[in-house]
Amino acid sequence: MKWKNMFALLIIGLVALSVATSGCISGGGEKETSTESGSSTGSQTTTSSASYSGAIAIVYDVGGRGDLSFNDMAYLGASRAAKDFNLELVELQSNSEDDYYKNLETLAKAKKYKLIIAVGYMMTDAVNATAKKYPDQKFAIVDGYIPDRDNVMSIQFKENEGSALAGALAGLIAANDGKDKVGIVLGMEIPVLYKFEAGYRFGIKWAEDYYKQKTGNDVNIDVLYQYTGTFNEAAKGKAAADAQLNDGAWVIYQVAGGTGLGVFDAVKEYLKAHGKEMGPPFAIGVDSAQDWIKPGVIIASMMKRVDVGVYNAVKAVVEGNFHGGVVELGLKENGVGLSTVDDVMTMFNSLPEDTQKKKLQELGFNSKEELKQYLENTRKQVPDWIWQAVDELKQRIISGEIKVPAPMDKGGIEKIRQANTWQEMEQLAG
Repeated sequence: MKWKNMFALLIIGLVALSVATSGCISGGGEKETSTESGSSTGSQTTTSSASYSGAIAIVYDVGGRGDLSFNDMAYLGASRAAKDFNLELVELQSNSEDDYYKNLETLAKAKKYKLIIAVGYMMTDAVNATAKKYPDQKFAIVDGYIPDRDNVMSIQFKENEGSALAGALAGLIAANDGKDKVGIVLGMEIPVLYKFEAGYRFGIKWAEDYYKQKTGNDVNIDVLYQYTGTFNEAAKGKAAADAQLNDGAWVIYQVAGGTGLGVFDAVKEYLKAHGKEMGPPFAIGVDSAQDWIKPGVIIASMMKRVDVGVYNAVKAVVEGNFHGGVVELGLKENGVGLSTVDDVMTMFNSLPEDTQKKKLQELGFNSKEELKQYLENTRKQVPDWIWQAVDELKQRIISGEIKVPAPMDKGGIEKIRQANTWQEMEQLAG
């Protein structure tokens, strides 16, 4: 797909490394390709490690590289760490849930990796079993919860906090435009996604309250939601978003990895059908600064800094500070937050000059300044007071004045769905 190719070029520019999908990324020196076959289900490419100070490995979830969000952000953090600490990086792709343990086992029994990184909640059981079998091997799992193994670092994020900002933005945009519905399209119905949904709903209720205080007008915004059951089927994301747009959703938050790319397509087509190039309605991206994917369509992205969590885990191993247990990153730790135009342009400016020119041509811009201006103009469709309100919520969360609930089970999210105010939701934060 065009966007996957563009994102791959973007990553190359950011980390200044040579990339081979599901292959080995070295921290320095020349890369030689030779394929090993074994019990792993992903291809594994090795290189001469004479010039390296060690090796790390990463196992991707079924969504895989090219999802433009979760897995790609994990790669970004691992590849940057490989470069900074002169490490060999081996990548393995999981094609199904059955591959998790096989891939982890293959890496662990090699006894050569300083750290094995597992990407995704779904690998929790496999990591737990492998870590028990290989107690001398260090593991890190993104989104998994394994609190009681000394050799496993569980990297978690306060997605509820970042999603509260996304909800506040969506709710205030809808209220200001006289609309009463917003949407959210999610992937698999797993506990970590309940945190996204809960935060989003919290922010929307906070927006209702804020809007009433500002204008004196009551507003009640319905949340249309759908779990698609997948992270890598854009068509399902598009179908879900099409339905929500037809039902009146004015902003749609995608929390579905590659599936969520279909949300952007749906909003783009809706705008085109109504003679518009720029929202509203808008989409909100997730995990990375996705605004660049479809300028004018994506008002902002809830950045889940998986790259920061993965990088810090590798750094801890290299510096001898690794410890098992849970590490949680929220707004205060810069682990989550809404993207800015500067976030997008910083990524773009890291590209090689020829890649920047090619990308600008594909997007229909003549210069980087045009792209930046277009992103800024997109945000100007939203009044300044809304952005200021979202920042106010951010600061109140960071200070601890406001606590956002983070349910991790079906019963918990149902209570959030039934709450009538953000204050009621806050009481469920514990």
